[in-house]
Amino acid sequence: MTAPEKTALEKGITTAGTGYGGKSWNILGQVYFPKAVTDSTFAFETNSDPGQFVPVHIHPTQDEFILVQEGTLDLKLDGKWVKAHAGDLVRMPRGIPHGYFNKSDKPCRALFWVSPMQKLEALFNQLHNLTDPAEVVRISALHEVDFLPPEAND
Repeated sequence: MTAPEKTALEKGITTAGTGYGGKSWNILGQVYFPKAVTDSTFAFETNSDPGQFVPVHIHPTQDEFILVQEGTLDLKLDGKWVKAHAGDLVRMPRGIPHGYFNKSDKPCRALFWVSPMQKLEALFNQLHNLTDPAEVVRISALHEVDFLPPEAND
């Protein structure tokens, strides 16, 4: 078995409202734009309309960060509810349960990044345009993203 090819960081700018290499993903109605993709880090922009969310889950092998750019996110972070506003940075160490929810009446835009990338880009490629939440959960588990039972979102 050969080692996976390393992804090097390419210099340049990924402009607002676009994804690296022109790519974007639609994951259960939310639009994601990859901003930087390397083995050591994976950055992506999310655009969450009011009512959209990602349920509580765990990345056992990655640290994750969110920089809220516009709007407000409600987060369930290690069992507690917190709010992040434009300009706030959320830190989520690997193994900590977390989920984010746009409970406001305005869209929210945020920059997320995880380190190291692990299988996250491959996961997003497989989740693109899926409409069945149960299938999203199943495929996510194969890519080191483990969703907790629905009651974890209460």
